[in-house]
Amino acid sequence: MDTAPDGVGRRQGRRLPVGWRNRLPFPVASPDAFVKVLFSPRPQRLAGVLRHPRAGIASRSLAAILGGYALAATTSSFLALALPMDRAQAVLTGMLVAIVVCACAALWAFAVRTALRAWIGIALPALLMGVGTAWLGPAA
Repeated sequence: MDTAPDGVGRRQGRRLPVGWRNRLPFPVASPDAFVKVLFSPRPQRLAGVLRHPRAGIASRSLAAILGGYALAATTSSFLALALPMDRAQAVLTGMLVAIVVCACAALWAFAVRTALRAWIGIALPALLMGVGTAWLGPAA
């Protein structure tokens, strides 16, 4: 078994396999620097609930699915009440716009830097649309 100098490649009793440098998909200028980056502790800014990368992906997926649905539903109802046109046309237009909004919410959830920004960027407009819908009230 091959380890990096000074035990840098060791973490929790694991060792790097023999010939690991040759199996990298990209050139490494300094293998020791690569090992230090690979096995360094996670930055402190990731401390909290979403420490594991899979949790961040799961959170973004939930934001895209659930938050996108909520945003689309509130957008549809808001536009159905707010658009100054025939009732049937306003409902149809609101539903068509809501489909686009739901797709954009899914793109937004994975385009932003953090899962928290994804949730805020989807939940805040949904909340505003919901407040607008409640403010307009049920139509007669």
